[in-house]
Amino acid sequence: MPLVTIDVIKDVFTPAQKKDLITKVTEAMIEVEGENMRPVTWVRINEFHSGDWAIGGKPLRTSDVQALATGKAA
Repeated sequence: MPLVTIDVIKDVFTPAQKKDLITKVTEAMIEVEGENMRPVTWVRINEFHSGDWAIGGKPLRTSDVQALATGKAA
């Protein structure tokens, strides 16, 4: 049974956006694996606290991701 895990930083995505992620990722998996696999296709979202995730040794915070999403990242 397929299990897809999406790691995100807490408070970046709204509950509605997380629901949309789950729905769309599920549909992408079903498109590849076939409709019969829907009942056993799992998608889960893990949320990490702001600063508990780093890229290149630099902590990534909620505000950093929000700035990226709005095109205001440095």
